[in-house]
Amino acid sequence: MSAEFTGERVIPGLVDVDLWNEHFSRYTFAARLARRKRVLHVGCGAGYGTNELALTARDAIGVDVGADAIAYAREHYVRDNLRYELGSATELPFADATFDLVVAFEVIEHLEEWSKLLTEARRVLAPGGQLVVSTPNKLYYAESREQSGPNPFHTHEFEIEEFRAALAEVFPHVSMFLENHAESIVFQPESGASGAEVRLEGRTGNANESHFFLAVCANELQTGAPAYLFVPSSANVLRERERHIQRLATELTTKDQWLQTEQTKHQELLRVHDQTVAELQAANNWAQTTNQSLRTSQERVAELQDEITKQQNAAAEAVAGYEAELKRLEMEKAEVVTWAEAKSLEWDAALESANQELQRCLEKLHESEALVEERTLWAQGLDREIEALREQIATVRHSKWIRLGQRLGVGPTV
Repeated sequence: MSAEFTGERVIPGLVDVDLWNEHFSRYTFAARLARRKRVLHVGCGAGYGTNELALTARDAIGVDVGADAIAYAREHYVRDNLRYELGSATELPFADATFDLVVAFEVIEHLEEWSKLLTEARRVLAPGGQLVVSTPNKLYYAESREQSGPNPFHTHEFEIEEFRAALAEVFPHVSMFLENHAESIVFQPESGASGAEVRLEGRTGNANESHFFLAVCANELQTGAPAYLFVPSSANVLRERERHIQRLATELTTKDQWLQTEQTKHQELLRVHDQTVAELQAANNWAQTTNQSLRTSQERVAELQDEITKQQNAAAEAVAGYEAELKRLEMEKAEVVTWAEAKSLEWDAALESANQELQRCLEKLHESEALVEERTLWAQGLDREIEALREQIATVRHSKWIRLGQRLGVGPTV
């Protein structure tokens, strides 16, 4: 299984040499305290530190919350007295008084409930056991990360007195050490050394300027706190610096060439920029004119919208009036229809009565006509009789006998 360095865990072979030595040296320090002991490594990460502790320990167990880290450690570091388990630093999955040494390097600053790491370590330690714990110096760390910003994986960083006080609340005996990258001059036999003698100038260090704090904590009194010097295989500082300077010189030459090329590109970019600015100015002028036209159009559109709204409101009112009038007319129509239906019945009855009366009148008329005809015929007969009488009277009047009788005063008077 492969792993990737993200800044949270150190992966062997994937980090800078100085960063590797900074982390690995802590385990060589703790390995001196792990001889023939039951050791628990909290926050074991990729497992290289637990493997180093197992070189001197009776048994060593590495614990981490990352399943990928545990899988990497199990694959790359295998020993009879070494195993790795998944577990939390604030809830260790072990019984009380199980271990003689607990190691927790660069773990406490990653925890929200960091105090539980200390109480859990004390719980699983056997009588006479020790906790070796380290953390970055908050003051130095803030200064060194001024440009890049705070470490996103850290939740709580400590200054020296806060760290000392936090440890003292749980462990009555605390021996504090300061960890630094320090330049030294090494005299090393060519054929291999049989031992080492170390001379440290100055008896104490400056805690505020230290890179890291490392403490050995115990419930019982501890004796002795010797300084420990770790000399890595890449410790020829002068040679490393010369190589580094040579690499920087090569990089500087490359950068000068790159800068010359970029300057040429820059001049071309300036020309293009000036041309673009002119085009942009023209475009801005057009845009301003267009914006003015657009504002005028928008104002007109707003006016038209107001007019449309008013017309719509008026139309709505008219429609409402029409609908009310239509409803009223429909009601009147219904009333008229009802009245007409009622009147129709009355008129039908009256018409029927009138028809009957007309029939009677026709009968009377027929009777009258018959009577008139009869009377006419009677009158005509009378006329003929009268005419005949008139003729008779005329005849009588003209009779000589009648005249003679009138003269004589005898006879009928006509």
